[in-house]
Amino acid sequence: MSTPAREPRQERSRTTRRRLIDAAVECLGELGWSGTTVAEIAQRAGVSRGAAQHHFRTREDLVTAAVEYLGEVQVAQLRLRAEQLPPGESRIEPVVDMLLNLYTGAMFRAALHLWVAASSDDALRAVLAPLEARVGREAHRVALELLGVDEAHPGVREMVQATLDLARGLGLANLLSDDERRRARIIHQWARVLGSSLPEPGDTPKRPRKREITGLAR
Repeated sequence: MSTPAREPRQERSRTTRRRLIDAAVECLGELGWSGTTVAEIAQRAGVSRGAAQHHFRTREDLVTAAVEYLGEVQVAQLRLRAEQLPPGESRIEPVVDMLLNLYTGAMFRAALHLWVAASSDDALRAVLAPLEARVGREAHRVALELLGVDEAHPGVREMVQATLDLARGLGLANLLSDDERRRARIIHQWARVLGSSLPEPGDTPKRPRKREITGLAR
């Protein structure tokens, strides 16, 4: 009998959490870490400070949830767009286009403010570093999946990581100026580089056979 009454409260709680997270991302992008306070986030989310701290005890807790949300949104956007891509070799450039545009917009700006703040804030870095590592691993895994390659092939891991590093660099450049023509040329050229460097999608990596050890170990 109590379940129907509890469900609306649970839904309201999820809605409030989401509003707080959205407000945190907005604040970080506009005000940076120093200007992102629980009070400011709560005001933008339309809730009291006490309600905000009921869901997230500290500013760090709220920011951690925001970073997790950013990572989930990135992956979801990649997968959604990937469903519309053609199969085969013609897929490489559209995938590169998606990956090299991964770190742009308000979400990337918010994450960048956090990275800069964490470089001089030990407490924030302790929270953010492992979370960013997890988000980075997920982005790497999805990139492998979209390209259809196995990182057990020599050089694949490095080429995919170079693609994501290039994406971050282009994201930084895009904060100051939006040069779409230059970006399009880079995407086209990097797709050619990847196309000539990566194995064919679905290729099974050749793994060296273990040498049989007979007699005395040498």
